[in-house]
Amino acid sequence: MKEGLIEKIKSRTASMAVLGLGNVGLATAAIFADVGFSVVGVDVNESVVGAVAEGRSRTKELKGLVQKVVREGRLKTSIDVLHAAREADIIVICVQTPLTKDRRPNLAFLKKACESIADGPLRGKLVILVSTVPPGTTRGYIAPLLERDSGLKCGTDFWLAHCPERIALGKVIREFAENSRIIGGCGDESAVIAMELFKTVSKGEILVTDCSSSEVAKLAENTFRNVNIAFANELALICEQIGVDVMEAIRLANTHPRVNVHNPGCGVGGPCLPKDPYLLLSLVKKKRLKSKVIQPACELNDYMPEHTVELVVDALRKAGKDVRNSSVAVLGVAFKGGVESAASSPSGAIVHKLMSLGATVCVYDPYSEENFGAGRVEDVNEAIRGADCIVIATDHKIFRELKLGKIRALMNEKPAIVDGRRILNPKDATRQGYAYLGIGYGIGC
Repeated sequence: MKEGLIEKIKSRTASMAVLGLGNVGLATAAIFADVGFSVVGVDVNESVVGAVAEGRSRTKELKGLVQKVVREGRLKTSIDVLHAAREADIIVICVQTPLTKDRRPNLAFLKKACESIADGPLRGKLVILVSTVPPGTTRGYIAPLLERDSGLKCGTDFWLAHCPERIALGKVIREFAENSRIIGGCGDESAVIAMELFKTVSKGEILVTDCSSSEVAKLAENTFRNVNIAFANELALICEQIGVDVMEAIRLANTHPRVNVHNPGCGVGGPCLPKDPYLLLSLVKKKRLKSKVIQPACELNDYMPEHTVELVVDALRKAGKDVRNSSVAVLGVAFKGGVESAASSPSGAIVHKLMSLGATVCVYDPYSEENFGAGRVEDVNEAIRGADCIVIATDHKIFRELKLGKIRALMNEKPAIVDGRRILNPKDATRQGYAYLGIGYGIGC
């Protein structure tokens, strides 16, 4: 059976079902379709399925590719998970694995997808888990569930592997093809077949391991970045107190060949960085293993939107104003520059807190239509006009290119700027007459 499936993969005659058409699932479906596979993209959201069927994508970078493979008939869509799984040789699971309110893993979507897969004939098929999951999920949860409901043996009758995504929004197509790919197999045969599959789309190195190591590696990647950002944020808070510009300190520190400090900012957002550390910690139960690095790092990053609002209050006070009844323009709601997604964006917490303090808040973002309950405008000048304070919450290119002298004329007298992404020149802002405060910009710099 194994050789037959591998031959189908090599000849591109294997059919695929991709469960979940979020950013990762749609990219996966479109890219495999583009190299010749017949793919059915499945989602329980009818509006998502309908949009993809018409060649539409929620992200601009996938729009052209999705239109192409839909037009050529290689990517079809469905809301029928069971039917799509029954007809496919390869089933790729890209469903969401969110956190509960108390930040525990919610595997309800994953469980439902696996039950649907097991309900159809599973013999001779490869199941790929792309979704990010707590350690041990593939071998300890998914494999037993599929075996129980199908009556088949994993690694003998069907194959299962964890192959986590390693892509960033804004660079999805390039990174899908060029980044190295981790293949975590539930047994050697599963790893070999999954490796053959990803060879068809990946130019990067294929790294084969067991599924539990793959799960931990994926979580470690994003947790490392979260912790590094937390270090940069704590360094920024220290620099604010002692009168040093953290950006200069980081620039100098990063000239050391073994140092790479990330940039500080007004918070951590996106679908992965705020979530993955909690997935990694979810199975730690022994008291002596209570997190002393990861958990505190998450808490520090969660504090940064609140600190940004504290800077807004201080900047307005510096300008002789009170935050209550002040007009604040929040520039950027996406979680990072150059993308549309506002998933877990720190802008949300900033906007809500400012409004709770009595400020009138207006938001502008050239990519995202989210407003977090504030007023939203379609033009950056309209957002700035009549504002007492500007908050740079996302590092979009357009905000880096703001002409401070020009926009000052649009603002109220004694304007303030809070640079939550440190993309403006503090000295230039001060010379232009702004009450300027930025993350990690110490008083007296």
